[in-house]
Amino acid sequence: MPEPSIPALPDSFHPLVSAWFAERFGEPTPVQAAAWPAIASGEHVLASAPTGSGKTLTAFLDALSRFASGSLPPEGLSVLYVSPLKALNEDVRLNLLGPLRELSAFFTAHGGSFPKIRVASRSGDTPQSERRSMASKPPAILCTTPESLSILLASRSGLAVLSTVRLLILDEVHAVLGTKRGSALACAVGRLALLAGEFQRVALSATVRRSEEHTSELQSPNT
Repeated sequence: MPEPSIPALPDSFHPLVSAWFAERFGEPTPVQAAAWPAIASGEHVLASAPTGSGKTLTAFLDALSRFASGSLPPEGLSVLYVSPLKALNEDVRLNLLGPLRELSAFFTAHGGSFPKIRVASRSGDTPQSERRSMASKPPAILCTTPESLSILLASRSGLAVLSTVRLLILDEVHAVLGTKRGSALACAVGRLALLAGEFQRVALSATVRRSEEHTSELQSPNT
């Protein structure tokens, strides 16, 4: 089989992840091209672009590449995605399953092996049986709400699950920043940093005006 073509993505991306992206999507969208170098270098990033511009993959692709290269472990919670909308959390979980299946097949077709990555969502509607399962065997990627994050931070089992977070993705930040709900989320992020140590933050927004005013609420004191 001929070697797959690779677009101009960050050099740190796993070559097969870059090749899969080229075959599946072609060129990066403007927000992806602008954000990926900063995300790959470990910077905190605010990505603001209209709906349908690929913001979700903007936030997740570097992490998927790191799973592929082994710099993020497939066991334990590494990536925490927080959105104020329960339905969006479940949509993101489902939308990640396709790329994960495709990456696994692509790696196999090119003589590689992509790790099995578990993705789960948690909200007030999540059955107790699923919550217990997450506590005993945490997913690699968890999609949740600000309120559920606060609940996790208040329980011993939740603290154990959250202690390994390396990337926090905050979606729809314009919907909560500058509100009481946003302030509570900022406090939860601060508590999470005390628990897990410093981690990368990637914020996503469909509008930038309010985000520019209030994004500092979600930054660490040292950034």
